[in-house]
Amino acid sequence: MRIDIVSIFPEYLAALDLSLVGKARVAGLLDLRVHDLRDWTTDRHRTVDDTPFGGGAGMVMRPDVWGQAIDELTSTGPAHLVVPTPSGTTFTQRTAEALATEDQLVFACGRYEGIDARVAEHYRAAGHRVSELSIGDYVLNGGEVASLVMVEAVARLLPGVIGNPESLVEESHGAAGLLEYPVYTKPPVWQDIEVPDVLLSGHHAKIRRWRRDRALEKTAARRPDLIETLEVSTLDKHDRAFLTGLGWTIADGALRRPVTVENPAPETGPGTVPGGVAE
Repeated sequence: MRIDIVSIFPEYLAALDLSLVGKARVAGLLDLRVHDLRDWTTDRHRTVDDTPFGGGAGMVMRPDVWGQAIDELTSTGPAHLVVPTPSGTTFTQRTAEALATEDQLVFACGRYEGIDARVAEHYRAAGHRVSELSIGDYVLNGGEVASLVMVEAVARLLPGVIGNPESLVEESHGAAGLLEYPVYTKPPVWQDIEVPDVLLSGHHAKIRRWRRDRALEKTAARRPDLIETLEVSTLDKHDRAFLTGLGWTIADGALRRPVTVENPAPETGPGTVPGGVAE
């Protein structure tokens, strides 16, 4: 895979030389290139922004400069353009998995009030895939941090980057669809807290079951929305019994979370419409 990242602060991306992503670059598993947007400017001041049409605060990044950069970086064929923005679709592990199948990704790191909207519009019309993505409901000073997050999430899914592919299944938000179970290492007792006995037993089936139960338990407590998306057909008898013990039920082939103060049962009766509002 080839990944190009364009920024007015290319030094910000130096972290990509470290850890597994850096090793993947050295090993040739990932062709990752960082570019300075100002290299595509044509004026003496290397200008990349201007005032917004219609007025308002801040500056907007010019489409002509971005166009020069993207055209050169995609000269061999259509690529997938990724624009980090707080107004984008939420980036998830499923997004990372989809991006990891692409041949080339181009990350456009915006600054100021963002990149002129015509850039995304033009490249969609030109046959490129364009994804405007957000890593959360908050605002950063630019797209570099978000690009670091997304590039690492994608790169670690490439063949050969992670030593043990099984870890991609068991980790939080992995193929199992659950948060990861608690993990422990030596010493077996620390600050009077002992490692659970089952993990010291050497009984692999019991260890697998304990880890599965803890993953279900943690996910149900912290991210019940993930439990709701599990395919019931993928749950074994023990899974179903364990979730039932946590208050979950199965209705119409789907898991339903327990009724709590935070998750009250839907109202029924006069003046209400199922799935709707009171008349």
